Amino acid sequence: MQRMESRTSNQPKPGEFFILEAGTINGPANGVVFENIDRLLSPPRLVLKPEGGGFPPLRETPRLVYNPSKGPPPKDLEPGFSGYWLVSERLHQVMVSVDPDAFAFAEVDYRLADGSKGARHFLCDVVREIDALNEEASKLFIDTTEDFVNGKFYDLTGASVTFDRERLGSAHVFKTPYTLEVFCDMVFKDAVAAAGIETNADVDGMWFIDASNC
Repeated sequence: MQRMESRTSNQPKPGEFFILEAGTINGPANGVVFENIDRLLSPPRLVLKPEGGGFPPLRETPRLVYNPSKGPPPKDLEPGFSGYWLVSERLHQVMVSVDPDAFAFAEVDYRLADGSKGARHFLCDVVREIDALNEEASKLFIDTTEDFVNGKFYDLTGASVTFDRERLGSAHVFKTPYTLEVFCDMVFKDAVAAAGIETNADVDGMWFIDASNC
């Protein structure tokens, strides 16, 4: 494992890029049940999401049912649905308006406990991957000691990272080949806030962690 120290004037800037984390840090899980997951899986896989991301051919519409006896209603972003995020309609609208090519979606049949139709929800996967982390301008551990699929792994614990805007192009939301995290820029964060979704606390299911101070 090697330590990369920033060696250029292009230092990571606060408020430029963020790690987008999904889910509530504290509090109960939501009460949504993925009712027909067994009919959608392709054995021997135990999750719906393919190894390469995106969505497999779906034999039927994913059916998710909210049962208040199992927990609170879902927030705008909820992780843990067979490899996918569950997103609200208002967050879906932000995603497709700001950066539609970053995501893959499958609308679900979302029902309430009495069987009535609930608000629109979507399963979501971040499918854009760009090798854009600026190693020269960042401070992080790059692990090359194990047989990683892509040859190395970025350990972001205590890191300060930035990205090459030229390589990102018009992308606002993305992953890299060497991390598990999802990243976004201030354009996406501002659009989420403008939609009325909380971005400075986890009350709506989203954390934006400044990438300059992970």
